[in-house]
Formats: sequence, C-alpha cells, structure tokens
Amino acid sequence: MKIVAGLGSIDEYERFVKAGADEFFCGYVPYSWSKKYGTVLPLNRREVLCYNVQLGAFEELRILAAMIKKYGKPVHLTFNSLYYIPKQYPEIAEIIRCCMTIGFHSYIIADPALMVYLRENNVDCDLHISGETGEINRRMVDAVAQFHPKRLIFHRKNTFEDMESVIKSCKNKQQNLLSKQMYEAGKEAEICEFEAFVLNELCQFTGAFCNSLHCDEMGYLCRVPYVPGKKKAGKTELALEVLTDEIEEDILDVPDYICGETGCGLCALYQLQRAGITHLKLVGRGNYVNYMENDIRNLKQALEILDCAKNEADFINKMKAKLFEKGCSGNCYYETYGMKK
Repeated sequence: MKIVAGLGSIDEYERFVKAGADEFFCGYVPYSWSKKYGTVLPLNRREVLCYNVQLGAFEELRILAAMIKKYGKPVHLTFNSLYYIPKQYPEIAEIIRCCMTIGFHSYIIADPALMVYLRENNVDCDLHISGETGEINRRMVDAVAQFHPKRLIFHRKNTFEDMESVIKSCKNKQQNLLSKQMYEAGKEAEICEFEAFVLNELCQFTGAFCNSLHCDEMGYLCRVPYVPGKKKAGKTELALEVLTDEIEEDILDVPDYICGETGCGLCALYQLQRAGITHLKLVGRGNYVNYMENDIRNLKQALEILDCAKNEADFINKMKAKLFEKGCSGNCYYETYGMKK
C-alpha cells in the first residue's frame, strides 16, 4: 500500500518525499477564482489564504512540476466541491487543461456533473473519485464507470466489509473486460486503485453531508469540541455530544506531537490490506510540517511491520511494541465509527 500525503505548500514536497511519501494530493485555487467567487462558491472546499492549505499561483505549480520530475512522486490536484454553477464548468476545464500542459494529469473530483463535462469536452485527465461524493457501493461504482476513473477513494465511514465487496466487484468486472479487450481490441483494461483514510481524520461528518465552510472567516464545525456519545434505545438522537461547558484556556494550545492524536487508523492496516486497499490517505493540508513528517515516518514504519507480521494479532502486538511504546492516543476513527469486528 502506498502513502498519499496532503500537501499544503511546495516547500513541504521534498521533506515529505524524504520522509517516505509515495504520492501527494494538493489543492490549487487561482487568485482570479477567489476574487470572482469568494468562499461561497469554492473550487475545492478549502478556501483558505491565511496559512498553507493549497497553492494559489500557477508559477508554484510550475516549480512543483519540476520537483515531481526530479523525485518521481506524483501530485494529484483536488476539485472537491460537491457542485458548481453552470458557468464555472468551462472555467474549471480550462484550469485543468492548463495544469495538464505542465504535467498534472490526475484530479480528485467529487461532482459527477464535472466528470460528465470533462469527458464530453474531451479533457483526457485521470479521474480519482473523491471520498466527498457520498455513499460508495457497487451501484455507485457502476454509475461512475462510464467516466473511466483510475482510482476510487472511500469516505471515512465505509466499513471494511463494504470496501472489500466493492473492490472484489471492480476486479471481477476488470478481469472480464480485460479478456474481452485482449481478443477484440488488443489492449489491456484499465487498472483501478483504491484509497482509504489512515491518519489525521477524526471528523464527525461525512464529506458529502458537511455544511461547514472551510475558510479564513469562520471556524470549522469539525473543530468544535465534542465527545462521541451513545444512541439510546428507541430514540433517534445525535451520537455526538457537543461540549457546551466552558472550554479550558489551554484547549487550543499546540500539543506535543502524538501519533494519531487527531484520528488514527494504523491498527486497521491489516484489515485495509486484506480488503484490497492500494493507497493510504494521510490527511494533513494545513498541519504542522514537523507533525506531518513524523506521521509519514510512522506510517512507513507501520507498513514495514505489516510486511513482517504473521497475522493480525502479531501485527497489533508489534505495533504496540514499536510505534506505541509510550501509549496509544486512543483516537481510532475506525473504532469510533464502529468498523472494527
């Protein structure tokens, strides 16, 4: 499984490559777009200017493209908004065409209408189906197959069983298509890739149903302090309880680095691999660079432990001994969302 790390600025690229990242995802929002549409019609739902969350200049992309040629680690650009207004589609297509001319060929997209527009207008880029699209199942995959996506990104609340079921279905169809093409067209079928969250994502929302604006002017709803609660029998209640008591003064202080403090799925690596996951999303756009560097190294070490593990129990024991010798953060989002067996 390859490590896909979030990139907030071009300065982070070299450090993260040396730490062990295999691929990156990054936002690009031209200033002309921000000036024209502001934060209410975002390009990728990360309309932040006050700190490093995305790139905002085409010249930065040129520099990044040169670094990609040197190190050979690709960067996928994100266009994560759930929808756009009609006049924005040709503008986005033009942005993508410009980015493709300098070497950016893969795009993470959430809006099905944008996928339709790109294919109908012969924009031949690689599509990664964003985890922001909503529920992911076999019927959903059948619906987007017409766009020939290269990768499917599972959202943060998919179960291991759901992932495995979707991946098996895709592989069976690919095998059938491969056999047909080998005889009829003489070319190989497209190989699908599957990506899942692994670190720094303990958001209580599913991206497709998040109504928070990620911008400079407002705080993120996922940053509101809360604790997971339990549903009461026979009643429909929120499973999350917002902390309404007076917040301690030091709650916003920067803590010392703890692996998995803001959401961890390292112990789930065995089950993710068994389900067929090929890429691991390490969220981190806007995170402290030193924290991200440590996260990448820890994930790299966890994958090395996984390679040597005899079974899941052996993997967990070795993880505790080597990575969590000082204790686990306890913020496992796979357990939080009830995905563990």
